[in-house]
Amino acid sequence: MGISDQSYEEKRDFIRMKIDAPLQARLTGDAGTYTGTCTELSGGGMQVVLDTALQEGSEWEVDISSEHGHSPQLRAIVKVVRVQADGKDYPTGLQIIDVIN
Repeated sequence: MGISDQSYEEKRDFIRMKIDAPLQARLTGDAGTYTGTCTELSGGGMQVVLDTALQEGSEWEVDISSEHGHSPQLRAIVKVVRVQADGKDYPTGLQIIDVIN
């Protein structure tokens, strides 16, 4: 069962961490890169803020790194599950599909 098949309460079983980490996103199979900030991270997904609206349902490869240069960074394949417009920013919900080493 995927996370989208679970009830609302079950989706919140993962502890969410508030973070403020630089993020780069690339459309799977594309060379273009978008930058933003990861504001929340959990075992099943993340919330990021970008200056561009991503298409819901699209898959992206994201890299999250520490602004202090710490390793390791997180690299994952994600699916866009929610996009909101907030002025010039786009808070975006991403479901983690796979973590890449």
